[in-house]
Amino acid sequence: MSNEIKNLLEKGVVEIFVKEDLEKKLQSGKPLKIKFGIDPTGSDLHLGHMVPIRKLAQFQKMGHEIQLLFGTFTAQIGDPTGKSEARQIKTREEVQKNAETYVNQVSKVLDTKKIKLYYNDEWLSGMSLKEVCELAASFTVQQMIQRDMFQERIKAGTPIHLHEFLYPLMQGYDSVIMKSDVEIGATEQTFNMLAGRTIQKHFGLPQQNVLSVPILVGLDGKMKMGKSLNNYIGVNESPKDMFGKTMSIPDELITTYFELATDLSMEDINQVKTALEGGENPRNLKMQLAKEIVSIYHSKEEAQKAQEEFINIFAKKEIPEDIEEILLPESAYKIVQLIALCGFSGSNGEIKRLVLQNAVKVNNEKISNPDDTVDISEEIILQVGKRSFYKVKKA
Repeated sequence: MSNEIKNLLEKGVVEIFVKEDLEKKLQSGKPLKIKFGIDPTGSDLHLGHMVPIRKLAQFQKMGHEIQLLFGTFTAQIGDPTGKSEARQIKTREEVQKNAETYVNQVSKVLDTKKIKLYYNDEWLSGMSLKEVCELAASFTVQQMIQRDMFQERIKAGTPIHLHEFLYPLMQGYDSVIMKSDVEIGATEQTFNMLAGRTIQKHFGLPQQNVLSVPILVGLDGKMKMGKSLNNYIGVNESPKDMFGKTMSIPDELITTYFELATDLSMEDINQVKTALEGGENPRNLKMQLAKEIVSIYHSKEEAQKAQEEFINIFAKKEIPEDIEEILLPESAYKIVQLIALCGFSGSNGEIKRLVLQNAVKVNNEKISNPDDTVDISEEIILQVGKRSFYKVKKA
């Protein structure tokens, strides 16, 4: 097995069904159809989303065809994966709008000119009741309720809606329409991906191989990365924010992030692990990690600049040189309103929490009361959190 295939099958991989078969197909050199599906229920991607997408990039570099499927129909139904209750159903307009933003974001790691885009409302929305019944006949109730989350809901006495049984059937039917050879997804999608094998067999097609990748833990070191938990690094974030957030990850996640979020080989990652075990300062390795991540989504030049700015601000306690200057019409504002007017992305509730956590400074003095009024008749330096700075004064 070549190093390229070995790296593809082992780096950032949890399980492969069936590994020997997939390895044989890869060694044959025949181009394979590699499927990855995503329900566009939001508009922004983060590094957790990019774990399977970056695995797609490895396949693409080896000459395989990437099938990027947008669940424009299934997103309207709601995947029960990882949910303790049924997910809210989205409108067609909502999911279509979100899908349009995804292609631009994945282009940071995939050559989108060479991928095939699919939208599953094109075949699922027009299915007749007869066709749905035929699809349902490919699976048994016993098979369906073996799914972990359904077992948990049964034990908890939480309702399971019939439409939730349809989701893995529809995801599997996507593989029939697309004639996929391999499907990639996070471990939480393993049941749905294996359903694709069952349904392809039912329809007389070769069964796809399934490759599952880990779920990336967020900046809190505890929960799955997600926007709702504010523990994420967004694909579209600035180099400065991306670098700073990476520096905030817990030390125990350093090697995990190197494996799941960078292009380093397993050999290089093992060297990072050895360095950590040998007493290397974790901060130095996080610097390397942050540069690698920013380089992927921006450039090496931007990564170097972000590192220098981080060192200036946090190691030397300096204020950045290129602070945004903001002119406002009044001479005084409540601190929460002032931060919002400066363009800080958080909600008023988030801003209040930052103030109460002593994470807001005016001219290097902490503000701890959300009701405090700030005079801007003369220029002030406003700092929100560790990375956001503003020069503010009355126009």
